[in-house]
Amino acid sequence: MDLRIFTEPQQGATYDDLLRVAKTTEDAGYDAFFRSDHVLKMGSVSGLPGPTDAWITLAGLARETSRIKLGTLVTAATFRHPSVLAISVAQVDRMSGGRVEFGFGAGWFAEEHTAYGIPLPEVVERFDRYAEQLEIITGLWETPEGETFDFSGKHYRLVDAPALPKPAQRPRPPVIIGGAGKKRTPALAARFAQEFNLPFSDSATATAQFERVAAAAREIGRDPNEIVRSAAQVLCVGRDDAEVARRAAAIGREVEELKQNGLTGTPAEIVDKIARYREETGITRMYLQVLDLADLDHIELVAAEVAPQLG
Repeated sequence: MDLRIFTEPQQGATYDDLLRVAKTTEDAGYDAFFRSDHVLKMGSVSGLPGPTDAWITLAGLARETSRIKLGTLVTAATFRHPSVLAISVAQVDRMSGGRVEFGFGAGWFAEEHTAYGIPLPEVVERFDRYAEQLEIITGLWETPEGETFDFSGKHYRLVDAPALPKPAQRPRPPVIIGGAGKKRTPALAARFAQEFNLPFSDSATATAQFERVAAAAREIGRDPNEIVRSAAQVLCVGRDDAEVARRAAAIGREVEELKQNGLTGTPAEIVDKIARYREETGITRMYLQVLDLADLDHIELVAAEVAPQLG
């Protein structure tokens, strides 16, 4: 089981905060450090000192870490032109020596789009644009050096694009797609993704969605086993009940609610929960959503007392 640390910096974090978490993640033996791609806080937190850009952050971390994978859950298609995004991600992949994994979604958080004046089309158009962006980004990366890339869609048109720079990984970094959409999301995952992620879902919901992705893959002649199954859950682990309660209070959540909707409890309880979720869904990767970025002991505790028991 791959365990990955997943952060939500829009809730209030500087680059230095994220660097400390990423270095702890690497030193503790985790597989990867991921972050969200949002520009507005959610809920009642202050959000200070304000948002950090996902790909600028990952570029910095690419030079200050050496082993862990780096990526987004997930970059919003509404935030950047696909050609420019392809250049940014390829550059960060080269800066990291080939450690980027590209989580990519259609965009959804209406309030942040309104706050910053970013257009958020209706769902049908948004997914039309998202599908074209996936074609453009992967097409630019996969075009052989010395050749050009052209694309003519409803929303984007590229003519004689030199398709440079190339990412370090060939033909391209892994693409991660996720979400609960029952038709277009599984179809796009079957076509473009190396990993499908279901965040914050119970095992029955996750299993049903993973099976839709598998069916969509078979429909186009792709082996469903090529697509990694992963999940994301909020993390709140303590050595005893008092430590669990303290960590829940630090993120403004109730212990009982977290036990229903996340990975909450003692290390032994978390091992059992992840093992049961893996058995029921077939996941091989879990993203641990860490909300208190000052609590590095939390990350180290899971590495020391949970990870070794999961194999």
